[in-house]
Amino acid sequence: MVVVMTPRAPVVVILVLMAVIGGLQAAEICNMTEDGLMACKPSVTTEKPVYPSPECCKAVSGADMKCLCSYKESLVLPSLGIDPGLALGLPVKCNLPAPPC
Repeated sequence: MVVVMTPRAPVVVILVLMAVIGGLQAAEICNMTEDGLMACKPSVTTEKPVYPSPECCKAVSGADMKCLCSYKESLVLPSLGIDPGLALGLPVKCNLPAPPC
């Protein structure tokens, strides 16, 4: 099967990604609130990640680490520009125990 990209195809992909991102922002993930997720996003993006902020570390301290491990092999996170390895490395950078995965 050959997929032909029409000029509208990139627009559809962008709209789908925006919907996914919007859905993630509106929900809690692994006991991290939207504010906590947004505080950590600069530290887990694939391009030029920064050291986690105190707000990010506070959010990570209340996170469900087992739940975070379930995203280790996720295809969703990389599609959003999030590196799962960087995400799982946040606890150690925040002087917290490493996740159990």
